Amino acid sequence: MARTNFDQLLQAGCHFGHLKRKWNPAMAPYIYTERNGIHIIDLHKTVAKIDEAADALKQIAKSGKKVLFVATKKQTKEIIAEKAQSVGMPYVIERWPGGMLTNFPTIRKAVKKMANIDKLMQDGTYSNLSKRELLQVTRQRAKLEKNLGSIADLTRLPSALFVVDVLKEQIAVREANRLGIPVFGIVDTNSDPKNIDFIIPANDDAKDSVEVILSACCAAINEGIEERKVEKADEKAADAQAEAEAEEGKAKRAARKPRKAAAEEAPVAEEAAPAAE
Repeated sequence: MARTNFDQLLQAGCHFGHLKRKWNPAMAPYIYTERNGIHIIDLHKTVAKIDEAADALKQIAKSGKKVLFVATKKQTKEIIAEKAQSVGMPYVIERWPGGMLTNFPTIRKAVKKMANIDKLMQDGTYSNLSKRELLQVTRQRAKLEKNLGSIADLTRLPSALFVVDVLKEQIAVREANRLGIPVFGIVDTNSDPKNIDFIIPANDDAKDSVEVILSACCAAINEGIEERKVEKADEKAADAQAEAEAEEGKAKRAARKPRKAAAEEAPVAEEAAPAAE
């Protein structure tokens, strides 16, 4: 697996933290120095933490499980959507729906409602509605699509959460903690890393910073998905071979039966011959 490049992180501005007066003391182990009133993050630690997170994400993807990406910040929305879609993972870039994890069945009902509206529109059920009623249904569908469209394929709770700005997405983090779902988070110097299982200390405001970190993590997820495909193909080939060998053995046993029967009949025929004389 390709390792994270220190120079790439430096170029993307991952080392820029928040103003010194806004810092969270719990982030002290990840701060290298302070310059012009701004904390500078130790990128050597960031590199190590990205690699650690990437390894864990790869294993999750390899086992066929889902990682839910969360970032409702204006400047990171597009990046999250693009990267999550590239690896076929669900994501939330609009407002976090409260209880999305802790009250997951209700969220699933809303997603099913969206699918039902589509179905009824296609089979002509809504063709008899007035213009006003149709407009209401269309607006309801658009609202559901905006908030839940990106998690339509999430049929069960995710196996992990990847959060950009753990301070802003603290409700999501709290829900994941409550359910024991591991949290991967890009944590800036103003945030508390206490409830984050895989901390990636870095600038969570700059688009370039978030993009370089997500690229590394999504590349690892993609590797896990590809390895899973190869393993599945090998299993399929092994099963097919075992089946072929079983069929071959069956055919051999079936061919042996007539020969065995003929061998048993031969002495009977020899005994009958003298009696005929």
